[in-house]
Amino acid sequence: MTLTTVDAGMLNSQSQQTWRNRIINGAMVIDQRNAGASITANNTTFSVDRFKMLASVASKFTSQQNAGSVTPPTGFINYAGYTSSSAYSVGAAEVFAVQQNIEGLNIFDFEWGTASAQPITLSFWVRASLTGTYSVVFKNSAANRSYVASYTVSASNTWEQKTITIAGDTSGTWLTTSGIGLRLYFTLAAGSTQVGSAGSWQAADLYGVTGGISVVGTNGATFYITGVQLEKGSTATSFDYRPYGTELQLAQRYFEIASGGWQGPVYATDSDMAVSVNYAVKKRANPTLTVLTSFENCCSSVTANNTLDNDPTVSATVFATNVFLDGANKVFRARFSSAAEL
Repeated sequence: MTLTTVDAGMLNSQSQQTWRNRIINGAMVIDQRNAGASITANNTTFSVDRFKMLASVASKFTSQQNAGSVTPPTGFINYAGYTSSSAYSVGAAEVFAVQQNIEGLNIFDFEWGTASAQPITLSFWVRASLTGTYSVVFKNSAANRSYVASYTVSASNTWEQKTITIAGDTSGTWLTTSGIGLRLYFTLAAGSTQVGSAGSWQAADLYGVTGGISVVGTNGATFYITGVQLEKGSTATSFDYRPYGTELQLAQRYFEIASGGWQGPVYATDSDMAVSVNYAVKKRANPTLTVLTSFENCCSSVTANNTLDNDPTVSATVFATNVFLDGANKVFRARFSSAAEL
């Protein structure tokens, strides 16, 4: 079957040769929210598109596309960088990680939770200032099935490619809907009650391996990552480069910065205006809207609302209230974000 829209699910059994990677923005090229600026990690704050930061305590590390301006590994032009802001002693129940939640519609062919569960392989490039044992964690939506896998950073401040293959889980509930099908974590630090042994599926909510490195435990420690690929099967293949426009559309299913407005005279004062704005990509679910910028001093306030649209995943309505133009040829424009993240 030919994939014709980004909403149809990224992969099926006949399209795996060109849509192998279930990770979106694995080459860290899309950064709609921050445009390359450094941001401070708070719980569930996003760095580059689709990569969310998990921080039990705020402001313990920062994130930036191409942080530190080092040369990426061959074949890549971007990476996501995470830098510790202090020497923090992690509490027993605390977790610091980088996470991507993968939509269930994009992993249904893994057949996890059944006797036919398929193995998967994760590959990525990492450059870290601290050598030692790190971990990645695979988890279901309910967070009651976890697989902790460990890997070793052998040389500090050197790009190393890692490959991890795990067996599919024959137990548990794994969503194949537009909800969270699979949670993937790159652990930066995890407290003593959040860790366990590596190498097997467990009926537990785990975030790392016992004895793993704590990036936030050393002031200025860095963790850089790119080329993240997760694919079905027991063999890592070359990175699945997709056209930039395609990767952007895949990311916009979950988050999009949009703009809409109106230009021309208004022949009355103290009036309200409404403009319908179509999204570039249909959203995964009804999005949450946030106005980022309004222009031209046309009105007392600008708001975005998706409750008036027949299908809020397709369009939103932008309002300008108390418009005082009265015949003048002015511009009303609003820039807003629409988030339907997992």
